[in-house]
Amino acid sequence: MLNDSSSPLRLLLTRRSAKARDLGAPGPDPATLDTLLAAAMRVPDHGKLAPWRLVVVEDRERLADAILRLYRAERPEAGRLELQALSDFAHQAPCLVAVVSLVKDSHIPAWEQQLSAGAATAHLMLAAHAAGFAANWLTGPAAYLPGMAEALGVPGGRIAGFVFIGTPSRPLEERPRPDPAEVVLRL
Repeated sequence: MLNDSSSPLRLLLTRRSAKARDLGAPGPDPATLDTLLAAAMRVPDHGKLAPWRLVVVEDRERLADAILRLYRAERPEAGRLELQALSDFAHQAPCLVAVVSLVKDSHIPAWEQQLSAGAATAHLMLAAHAAGFAANWLTGPAAYLPGMAEALGVPGGRIAGFVFIGTPSRPLEERPRPDPAEVVLRL
């Protein structure tokens, strides 16, 4: 099974992140993006709460404006280069999906709901890889700005990540992975 390049296990073992700034066209077309989003929703979700929202960011200028407005409110002394980097952040890759954790009042612990949002983000990354694209899951200053979830239309939410999806403009580099002897415990 590991020798089959189309196997699910091979897919998991070959997924790598691309730098968002290195992702170009093509990105997923609307039908493919809908499929990627459907895959992202097939995650463990104790209580069937759907404690996340997937926000497809089509208006990048609107996102950049929101980021800059919220950032200036937090850091009025921000310089031109700092603000340009934040604007550039919003314009990377042909496709951008913000995953927002939205913890619901429930007997299900908030931590489990937040983990489900992380799983949705990871599923989106894997689905993009399976569809032949590369993706990058970023947070950065934009994710932690007070009011960012509201700007994305999810009041009360918390940004799990911005997932940039596209075609790599250069070969993806493999990064060092943890030594299993250091991270795998056997009881």
